[in-house]
Amino acid sequence: MSEGGPKPSSSVKLVLLGEAAVGKSSLVLRFVNDDFQENREPTIGAAFLTQKCSLPSRTIKFEIWDTAGQERFASLAPMYYRNAQSALVVYDLTKASSLAKAKHWVAELQRQASPGIVIALVGNKLDLTSQATGLEGTMGTLSLSSAGSTGTGGDADDDEDEDARQITTAEAQGYAQAEGLLFFETSAKSGHNVQEVFAAIANAIPETTLKTRAGPGSGRAGAGAASGDTFGGAGGVNLSAAGEAGKDGCAC
Repeated sequence: MSEGGPKPSSSVKLVLLGEAAVGKSSLVLRFVNDDFQENREPTIGAAFLTQKCSLPSRTIKFEIWDTAGQERFASLAPMYYRNAQSALVVYDLTKASSLAKAKHWVAELQRQASPGIVIALVGNKLDLTSQATGLEGTMGTLSLSSAGSTGTGGDADDDEDEDARQITTAEAQGYAQAEGLLFFETSAKSGHNVQEVFAAIANAIPETTLKTRAGPGSGRAGAGAASGDTFGGAGGVNLSAAGEAGKDGCAC
């Protein structure tokens, strides 16, 4: 907080996209509540949560739409990414087909979402691979800490010498660099790099595009949205609860 008074607060709409079971809801739950739940029920339609992230010059309030990954809900996605300023496109490091689906979502966002949307490509389930740490990314200029590291050593909790990873860091990071995306490898289970993803997105959004909140509902996606509520979207979509929303503590 500056000496001149409280920092300005800006709302940022963020949407999560990706194939079913890649861990989108688990990433959000880790970010919002610092929690992880095994065997979560699939999201139905979408879930809405909020969380604040404090930057040196302002506070960012993420208004997060966690969308369902099942194919039958794919046609609803534009409802949630419309006017979004940022997006997390998530894939599963242990499932090769999930990266192809992630690339599909990136292409759709680039065609139909708001110009200048900040997109982060996130490879989740790092805890299932033998690589100890994921990579932090920056827009356009991404560096490999261990290029193409796929690892063959066993996990700390596994005596097998096999690595479940199916998508190399080099492949995904090369794609992210070519498309100008932020790139991270994360583990929602351990929390590795989860806070860093959201902090990087907050920092990547130009302050000139942010509007200081003028009152309730500013920057909302969907009429009648109340901070911290889980509610029905347009067309009567049922939203599943993905953890308590509206937690005010900074998570970045």
